[in-house]
Amino acid sequence: MRTYVFPGQGAQQKGMGASLFDEFEDLTRSADSILGYSIKDLCLEDPEGLLDQTQYTQPAMYVVNALSYYRKLRETGLVPDFLAGHSLGEYNALLAAEVFDFDTGLRLVRKRGELMGRASGGGMAAVLNASEKEVRTVLAENGLDSVDLANFNTPSQIVISGRAEDIKAAMPLFQTGKHLFMPLRTSGAFHSRYMESARVEFGEFLAGISFSKPRIPVISNVTARVYEDHLVRESLTKQMVHAVRWSDTVEHLLGYSGMEFEEIGHGTVLTKLLKKILRELPKVKDTPVRAVQKSTESAGEMVRGWNERYAIGARFRSTTGDYGNLETATAATVLFGHRAAVYMHGYRGYFDLQELEPVPAAR
Repeated sequence: MRTYVFPGQGAQQKGMGASLFDEFEDLTRSADSILGYSIKDLCLEDPEGLLDQTQYTQPAMYVVNALSYYRKLRETGLVPDFLAGHSLGEYNALLAAEVFDFDTGLRLVRKRGELMGRASGGGMAAVLNASEKEVRTVLAENGLDSVDLANFNTPSQIVISGRAEDIKAAMPLFQTGKHLFMPLRTSGAFHSRYMESARVEFGEFLAGISFSKPRIPVISNVTARVYEDHLVRESLTKQMVHAVRWSDTVEHLLGYSGMEFEEIGHGTVLTKLLKKILRELPKVKDTPVRAVQKSTESAGEMVRGWNERYAIGARFRSTTGDYGNLETATAATVLFGHRAAVYMHGYRGYFDLQELEPVPAAR
C-alpha cells in the first residue's frame, strides 16, 4: 500500500517548481488569474521578497504541490491508497482526492493565507527531544497554560504556539539538559486558540463552497483518521485552531500492512519526519517501511537549493544511522548523473542529501 504526503508552510524555497510551470501552462495561467500575480515569478525569482510571507507562501506551496502531483500521475499513472498533508498540505491531499478542483482549492488556500497572514502578536517554536507529557508538564509548572501545542511532528518534536511574550518566556525552560528550542519565523500563533477569529471568518467563507466525496481516503490533521465525507468543511475550519497530529497520522497509516510513503511537492521535510517517527515509535521501529525516493525534484535542483542554503563547514547528522556529528567538506554535487550528495568530514565519504538533517547551533 502507498500513501502520498504533501508538505506545508515551512518547506518553501526560492527556486521551487522550476521545471513545473512551463509544463503545466494552463494551470499556471489559471493560478495567476486567481492570485493577481505571477506564481512562477514568486517561486523562482521572488523579486519583492514575499515568498516567506504567509499570504504568499501558502498559495505558492499549494500550486507547487499540485503540479508535482499532476506530473506524478502523468509520468507513472500510480494512484495512491491514502493521502495526507501537513497543515496546508492537507488541501493538496483533498485536491488529489478530488474533493474540489485546482481553482477552488487555490481560492480556499488564498483566503486561508490571507486570514493567517493578518495574525500578529503571536509566535511558535519547535521543542526537540521532549515528549508531549514533558512539554505539557514544563508549561503547566511555569504558569504557561496560555501556550498551546500546535504540531505533533514526531513523538519527540512538538511545536508550541501562543502569544509572542509567552513563547519567549518558554525559551529558557526548554534549553536545559537534552531539550532544544527553535523559534519559528511566524507572526501568528497558528493552530492554537488564538486563531479563533480567523476560524470563524474562514468558516463563513467555506459555507459557500461545495465539496465532493473523497475518491481516495484522506487522513485528517485534526483526528489523524480518515475524513468523514460530511465533515470536510468542519475539519478545515477546526484545523486552524487545533493541533496537527502528524505523528499520529503516520502511526495510524503504519497499521496498514506494507505501507510505503512518498512525499509529493518541494523538499523532503516529511520524508525526514517519517524517518524520525520510525526511530521513535518502539512498536514500529523494527517494521520494514519504505520512504520512496522522490522524483519531482531533480538531483540538480536539490544540489542548487542545498548550496544556496548551507555553507561548507555546516554541521549535520545522519537520519539513517549514528555517525556522530558530521561536517560538510565540500559543496553538494551530483554524482553519477543522478545522486545528490555531499562529502563529509568525520566520515570521509559522501552522504545523500536526503539522509542528512542540520544540527541546531549551540545557544
